[in-house]
Amino acid sequence: MKIASMSRRKFLQTSAVATAATASGIFPAIAQPKKMNWPIGCLNRPWFSDAKGSNLDVALDSIQAAGYKLAGLLTRTKTEPLIGSDATPEYLAELKKKIAERGLKANMGALRTNNDLPLPEQIKDLRKQIDNGKTVGVEFLLTFGVDKAEHYENYYKLIADGAAYAQEHDLKLVLKPHGGGSGASEEILRCMEKVKHPNLKVWYDAGNIIFYTGKNPVEQLKPIAQHVTGFCAKDCDKQKGTVMRNFGTGKVDFRAVFTELKKAGFNGPVMVECCELGGTAAIIAANAKKNREFLEQLFASL
Repeated sequence: MKIASMSRRKFLQTSAVATAATASGIFPAIAQPKKMNWPIGCLNRPWFSDAKGSNLDVALDSIQAAGYKLAGLLTRTKTEPLIGSDATPEYLAELKKKIAERGLKANMGALRTNNDLPLPEQIKDLRKQIDNGKTVGVEFLLTFGVDKAEHYENYYKLIADGAAYAQEHDLKLVLKPHGGGSGASEEILRCMEKVKHPNLKVWYDAGNIIFYTGKNPVEQLKPIAQHVTGFCAKDCDKQKGTVMRNFGTGKVDFRAVFTELKKAGFNGPVMVECCELGGTAAIIAANAKKNREFLEQLFASL
């Protein structure tokens, strides 16, 4: 049987119909690689310490100057409790105001635990911090685990209550690798199993994996990647080494880490925690900007 050849006019008409059908959704278009657009923010840590003093205005101005829209309330001092249980209503109102005035959004507040208190008092204190986080308007509440094995079981009970209480207030409780009971994947999985609450997730910190354990951050990520809902970004040169450095100067393979997170369906946020320090707030802001740009370029290439 002879197959009739298609005329040029018929071919063009057919092609036009197919193009229109694709555009209208009748036929699906060829899938394009998804560009990673994880939100990038900055924590206040580089500008805060009891030793050198702290100035919330300087930190927020610097975060804004470095081109960020998201700010994380991580490091507190004696004069800046942030969402700590000792923060007054007046302080919290002023904190919220200062963040908003700069066009920033605070998405995370760090929690602290006091292992010397009886468990009922610890629960009361943690709930107060959660209330303060709600007042300021954060979405995530960050906990660090505990260092000593004798405190582990008590911590699991405290965080189980905190996860439930935070969920009641539409807040998300997240665990950061920080040595001890949250050192690496084994300890983190044990903590999640003990707490047994769906409102406890992980904010991964590849730099801390190296700093506290000396283990490979990519391999330690794989068993817990599905639980990761945020990322604290820092580089590190070795165990107990230096983390106040610009990205790409240490041992963290950021491309491999974020490739693994992408495979797991991670959708951010990514918060810059550290950068190289300098003599002025402006120098620190310039380095924080470099780390933002490092991540933006990396994410665009994934």
